[in-house]
Amino acid sequence: MIFTGMKISSAIFAGSSARVEGKPRRRLPEFAFIGRSNVGKSSLINMLTGNGKLAMTSATPGKTKVVNHFLINDNWYLVDLPGYGYAKLPQKERDKIAGVIQDYILNSEELRVLFVLVDSRHDIGSIDKGFIAELGEHGIPFALIFTKGDKLGPVALQTQVDRSCDILLESWEELPPVFVTSSKDGRGREEVLRYIENLIQ
Repeated sequence: MIFTGMKISSAIFAGSSARVEGKPRRRLPEFAFIGRSNVGKSSLINMLTGNGKLAMTSATPGKTKVVNHFLINDNWYLVDLPGYGYAKLPQKERDKIAGVIQDYILNSEELRVLFVLVDSRHDIGSIDKGFIAELGEHGIPFALIFTKGDKLGPVALQTQVDRSCDILLESWEELPPVFVTSSKDGRGREEVLRYIENLIQ
C-alpha cells in the first residue's frame, strides 16, 4: 500500500500571539510557514488543510502581523508567520514584524521545521537568501517550498527551481528538503503532509 500523506480531519484556529509566551499553552509539535508577503502563503495553508477559509487570504500583502496557531488533528500545530520584506510598510512597522518573527523562530522550543516559501516563477531573491542565511547561522531546521507551481509549464518550472537551488548552493554545501506546490491544483500537498507526519512520529 502506498502511503499518500496524512488525512487532516480537523483544523482549528488556536490563537494569535506577538511573543512566544503568548502562544497556546498546550505544547505540541509546530510546523511553521513563512515567506515574502506576496508568495501565496495563506492560499497554501488553506490548500494543505483542505479549508479554504482557515488562513486569511487578501489581495493586499502584509496583512498577517502576528503568529497564528492552527491545531491540526488535535496533535500538532500549523503556524502561520507574518511575511517578511514587504517594502510598502513603514520602517517602524517592518521592524515590529521582524521582531515578532525572530522571537518565534529563536524561542519556540516546539518548532520542528520552518517552511520557507519562494515564488517558483522567479530567481530566489536577496531578501530570501539573507533570511535563509540567518536560519543557518542559528541552526533553525527548515525546508523550502516553491509556490505557484501551476504558473509555468513543466520544463520551465523545473528549470526555474533548479536555478534557484543552484543560487543557494553557491553559499550552502547542501540543500534542505525541497517541495514544489500549487494552491490551485493541489500539487505538493501529499509530499508536504507526508514529510510533516514523518517528523511527528
